[in-house]
Amino acid sequence: MLKTMDYDIIIIGAGPAGICAAIYALRANQKTLIIEKETIGGKIASSPLIENYPGIKAIKGPELSEQLEDQIKQLGGKIEFGEVINIQNKREEKIVITKNKTHKAKVIILALGTKYKKLGLPEEEKFLGKGISFCATCDGFFYRQKTVAVIGGGNSAMANALELANICQKVYVIQNLDHLTAEPMLIDQIKPKENIEIITQASVKQIQGEEKVTGIVIEEKGKEKTLTLDGMFLSIGQIPETEIISPLIKLDENGYIVTNEQQMTNSEGIFAAGDCVKKNIRQLTTAVSDGTIAALSAIEYNTK
Repeated sequence: MLKTMDYDIIIIGAGPAGICAAIYALRANQKTLIIEKETIGGKIASSPLIENYPGIKAIKGPELSEQLEDQIKQLGGKIEFGEVINIQNKREEKIVITKNKTHKAKVIILALGTKYKKLGLPEEEKFLGKGISFCATCDGFFYRQKTVAVIGGGNSAMANALELANICQKVYVIQNLDHLTAEPMLIDQIKPKENIEIITQASVKQIQGEEKVTGIVIEEKGKEKTLTLDGMFLSIGQIPETEIISPLIKLDENGYIVTNEQQMTNSEGIFAAGDCVKKNIRQLTTAVSDGTIAALSAIEYNTK
């Protein structure tokens, strides 16, 4: 039999948006539960260095994640690890079902975050964890003094490339556009690295290998060529983790949650915050902004 517990607010996701929302909720004496299926801090837990957060000149992602967890614990907050498999809105109460528990709350805040986008090649799933990675901070150690490729040209790709350049013998950066799209500051840090080679106007057509990745075939400016590799890191963007809430919550054409200015969704009493929300800019600072608004709106909703 599933165990049932009651809360004022349930927050699904313990990334920056979810943690920020929890801080405001706990400080307002709302009985709050945070449910996280993977890692506290979300994507920032795997960030090698964060330099764009006000008041903190530079901090490693794992360190910031630890501080977020400590802050929740100091406020008496509860973080439960588990995967949400169903959400129901019964007007007066919201029901959140995980694999072994059922929780009830007056309000839900969805801080579901995003997951890494894949290339869509047929052999890709086979090589996940066997030469295909997403996080240099997490997996870079396995490629010490080896040759790798980073696929992508944005901020996350540059961060991965910089991290890997300190470990690997050779790092290819493969970008499908004719220019890198990362912040100029990151691009400036890449340029002096002699072991980084940037290849633009190129896309991956095939992943080679038997038990693990041994190379890739790319098409560069209309011509195919093979790069011999020990591994590759995908940094081509992210997609929202919103499968569990459809059709309960209105999503845009790309799967992001549609909210109003109070971060409320079309389903009354269910709010959303962070990278899973439809918006133009997704940064650490915009995530905590969403979390603040969602929490304050949820608190007001609960006290009507």
